[in-house]
Amino acid sequence: MYRKYIVSFALAAMTLLTSWLCARELRINRTAADPAFRIAYLDDSLAEDRHSFAWMLTSVSSGQRVVDYEVLEHTMKYQLSDKDYDALLRIVEAEAGGEDQDGKLLVANVVLNRVNSEIFPDSVLDVVMQREQGIAQFSPTVDGRYQSVRVSEDTVDAVERALYGEDISQGALYFCAREKADTEKLQWFDRKLTRLFAYGSHEFFQ
Repeated sequence: MYRKYIVSFALAAMTLLTSWLCARELRINRTAADPAFRIAYLDDSLAEDRHSFAWMLTSVSSGQRVVDYEVLEHTMKYQLSDKDYDALLRIVEAEAGGEDQDGKLLVANVVLNRVNSEIFPDSVLDVVMQREQGIAQFSPTVDGRYQSVRVSEDTVDAVERALYGEDISQGALYFCAREKADTEKLQWFDRKLTRLFAYGSHEFFQ
């Protein structure tokens, strides 16, 4: 008998609770529909937007910047002295001034590959000015092109790519322009070296 009363009481309580929730939801909807409520909501949203905009202006004016992770990781591989840097710019311009940026990058790669090699001098300037049995390794150092070139922005960009470690040379230590090289020199390249590939007007060897 008591169980019957308890069940009836529980059902009545649930009915009252459900009715109260429905009435509360109805009041909320009416309030949301009220113009004053909408205006208050818009005011709050605008205030939040103004706060976000002010924070953005503060961040910019204080010098804060969002920097991509890869940019942070992109560090220069080669730290050159002013003389070495100037020598690299000049020899790239003199040897590959008519090439596209990859062609210039390849010449810079060859010079830096020589700096890293045990069989060549240890600095860019010494590599560029090296002579073997009185013969210059880079002809522009002899015919005046090295001294007289005007370095282009494209060459600066190509050299920067090389200094940051971009290397597309497959380890090349030599290059030549077959159409301009003398026959004896070409025979030495073909006999003594391994041809890797050609790009633009140059062939690259190891």
